[in-house]
Amino acid sequence: MRVPRTHHVAAQMIDRSILTCQLSLMMDVSIRRWVIVVVAGDVTAGAVARRRMTSGELAIWRSLLDTTAELRRVLGAQLQDSGLSPADYQVLLALTEADGRRLRSSQLAASIDWERSRLSHHLGRMERRGLIGRSDCATDNRGAEVSLTEDGARIFRCATAPHLRAIKMHFADALTPVQFEALADILQALRDHLHGEQSAARASGDPS
Repeated sequence: MRVPRTHHVAAQMIDRSILTCQLSLMMDVSIRRWVIVVVAGDVTAGAVARRRMTSGELAIWRSLLDTTAELRRVLGAQLQDSGLSPADYQVLLALTEADGRRLRSSQLAASIDWERSRLSHHLGRMERRGLIGRSDCATDNRGAEVSLTEDGARIFRCATAPHLRAIKMHFADALTPVQFEALADILQALRDHLHGEQSAARASGDPS
């Protein structure tokens, strides 16, 4: 049976959120800056007012954190059976998708949203295991170029099929097509909201 395209889209979005924890971090920023539109009484349509979150909203937020944490735990354990950690898989995925299966270390750090120091330490461990290689960058003598090795590509391929099966089992199979559509809309709304906040902060000179 053909799986609807929305299943693939939502699964990819959750996969990256699970492996990088970006969803939790993004939503944490959103909570701290929560703004709603109120249209009632003397408040005109479109007016913006700040309020405290309700107990119901906080319960949903906590449920989201608990559920995504459980998904990360389950999927991380499955990846370990393939010989990779979630962090390994994230690095290998970025290199697999890059032109020539190589990236400058600064580009790789930006791609997976890691601090340069964290990435450097992790790449050292992956290099010792033969998953990636590092060499001087021909166009930038300040950083190294990270490449995917043949062993790294082979292990990544072997890990991907069972990993996708686990995502389907623990995530996709739990949702209906309608729920997938709703989830895609929710994630898009969150990204739009956060990107709008970031643009406003840059315009005002706020570094946060």
